Amino acid sequence: MIKLKITQYAILLGLCLAVISCKAPDIKSVNSTAALPEAFASSKDTATLATVQWHNFFKDKNLVDLIEVALQNNQELAITLQEIEIAKNDIRVRKGALLPTVGIGAGAGVEKVGRYTSQGAGDASTEITPGQEFPEALQDYKLAAYAHWEVDIWKKLRNSKKAAISRYLATVEGKNFVITNLIAEIASSYYELLAYDNQLEIVKQSIAIQKNALEIVKIQKEAARATELAVQKFEAEVLTSSSMEFDILQKIKETENKINFLLARYPQEIKRDKTSLVSALPSQLKAGIPSQLLANRPDIKQAELELEAAKLDVKVARAEFYPSLDISASVGWNAFKSSYLFKTPESLLYSLVGDVAAPLINRNAIKAEFKSANSRQLQALYNYEKTILNAYLEVVNQLSKVDNLQKSFSLKTQRVGALDRSISVSNDLFKSARADYFEVLMTQRDALEAKLELVDTQKELINASVYVYRDLGGGWK
Repeated sequence: MIKLKITQYAILLGLCLAVISCKAPDIKSVNSTAALPEAFASSKDTATLATVQWHNFFKDKNLVDLIEVALQNNQELAITLQEIEIAKNDIRVRKGALLPTVGIGAGAGVEKVGRYTSQGAGDASTEITPGQEFPEALQDYKLAAYAHWEVDIWKKLRNSKKAAISRYLATVEGKNFVITNLIAEIASSYYELLAYDNQLEIVKQSIAIQKNALEIVKIQKEAARATELAVQKFEAEVLTSSSMEFDILQKIKETENKINFLLARYPQEIKRDKTSLVSALPSQLKAGIPSQLLANRPDIKQAELELEAAKLDVKVARAEFYPSLDISASVGWNAFKSSYLFKTPESLLYSLVGDVAAPLINRNAIKAEFKSANSRQLQALYNYEKTILNAYLEVVNQLSKVDNLQKSFSLKTQRVGALDRSISVSNDLFKSARADYFEVLMTQRDALEAKLELVDTQKELINASVYVYRDLGGGWK
């Protein structure tokens, strides 16, 4: 008879679960259809800079030392590491939800009910032993262990744990992306600092040339071969170049402090070889093929893992439509006198309860959360596709920039050579009165601007190669 009832209850429960399960919405399959081009250009060579470790990519010992300090001290990186710890602890929370919750509790209290109540009237006639009435002011002592367990029938808790693991792995990739960008930013600022050093030296050399020309003009004025206007023009040019020197010194100070900030330290001079900018010019840059970005770019892998977590969140949200099975149990002692507390079996208590509950009528909140999870899944998909597209375009742009800057650098080098020769020619012509002071001034000014532009182009070329390395996913390994 008992077996028959159990079977009937099981069949009834199964039918209820089936009916309720049919009302759960379907999960839409969300997969990326983005396809990367086969190559960045005509070459399909799979050799890529992304596999080169950063301390082998950068040859300058001073720069390598700066990067090592930054990887130890940078505050943004430290913040990211704490995000990893937070994600790791979230995994522990999700794992804990899969296991029963077990605890122990103790309590004591007293209760006096009215005599003219159903409970009071009943207590008056109750006797524990003959001639001893039930106490009027009823005490209560309890010591028990309890347990609660949600049975993970629909894999809701397991999918929640998997989503937490995916988010943890995403934060690790986020840290790698921070490292890649940090290394590139330090290198870029370092080469910018070297460029300012070179420009400062160029301005100082130009000032020396201009002062020499000023002395010549002064002598020619005394010999009545030049006018006061020429003297004033040359002197103004010297003053202009001198003010430019202080502008560059300020830029040097700001760039040094930018590097110090990345290294999480207070202002100090950045150790560097001021002549090493020339040796930093890039050699051949090997980009590999676009599909390698999927494995080498930390931001792409981070977006992919976040998409996986979002997909699992949808499954968790869908499981909320299904019934949940909770099992609760307790065992311990309970008595109205402390001296009776541990008398067994009279004071022994125990319970075992199984609850099945499912949302049936008002499920708006669950539906809304399911729709929100679906929307977050689509957001993660679009973010993943956007990250891939952005990564590809970044590499293409930087490769194109390197190519064009190399051509521009070659032409500007020739221009500087021609203007350097023209300075000597203009000075000779001026001394022999075959050229006026204006031609000399313009030649010196053009030469100074050309040299400063050349250094700027050189800096941009070096930084473009650094950004190619970063955009290919190099630096974090």
